[in-house]
Amino acid sequence: SENVLGYFVNVERIPNSCSHPPNHISLKDRKILVNLSMADYRVKISAYNEAGESPRAIYIVPEFSVADLPGQIHVKSQGTNAVVTWTPEYNPKCFVVDWGTGKENMHMKIITTATGNFTLDNFQPYKLYKIMVHASDVCQCESFVRHEKTFGVTHFYSIEGVPRTGPTNVTIVNITKHSALVKWIEIAPEDRLGFLQGYRISYTDSSRKKSPAVTLNSSITSYHLTGLKEKTTYRVQISGFTNAGEGPLTLSQPFSTPKYGTVEPLFICTTQHES
Repeated sequence: SENVLGYFVNVERIPNSCSHPPNHISLKDRKILVNLSMADYRVKISAYNEAGESPRAIYIVPEFSVADLPGQIHVKSQGTNAVVTWTPEYNPKCFVVDWGTGKENMHMKIITTATGNFTLDNFQPYKLYKIMVHASDVCQCESFVRHEKTFGVTHFYSIEGVPRTGPTNVTIVNITKHSALVKWIEIAPEDRLGFLQGYRISYTDSSRKKSPAVTLNSSITSYHLTGLKEKTTYRVQISGFTNAGEGPLTLSQPFSTPKYGTVEPLFICTTQHES
């Protein structure tokens, strides 16, 4: 709008245990470059003119896509507590630690002593926690946004359980005399209750003869069954497993192989003769 004199930008760390609210950044332009750590951040933007300030637009910075860095951060369970150790590349003035199960449930701890380990508490079993360690050479609370650098990120279960359910939407397609393709949707993260290691597929024929179970990597969501008998009904079940063991099997999914294999369509080409 022509009436806008400028903008206020407010970059807030999540979580933020500081007692002072983050400072306003005043701008004339409609863009700003900020260097952020891998912690979660909330950005609030408002416009102002001679009459006052507008309502704020709120934007949550998306999570950075990054693999765990377990070589830098090690987590060991001690009941409801977790001992986190690391080997710093250098000795900053302080470390800032975030841990929790999600953006709505994160905790923040500032460590100003020169240490290579610390203890976090109140971990619940069967829940996936994200733990981040950041380094900062400026330890005033309001300065973390500008000076904080992420040292490492890892994920952690204090106690792993077996999956609560099996995979969903199990379907059998491309069925021939001797093969079939089994497809499924992976177990949802909230139902895994531990680090998912893989899947097991078991199937039996109409005579209840059980074939050896097939064990697959957790990243696989389809499998080609081969060596099947023609004109036979099979039942397929799939389970997921963690380090704690195997979860429940899916409902039995039946399919039947044909007697004559896959029928290819036959196309007949005709020509018209002039009379």
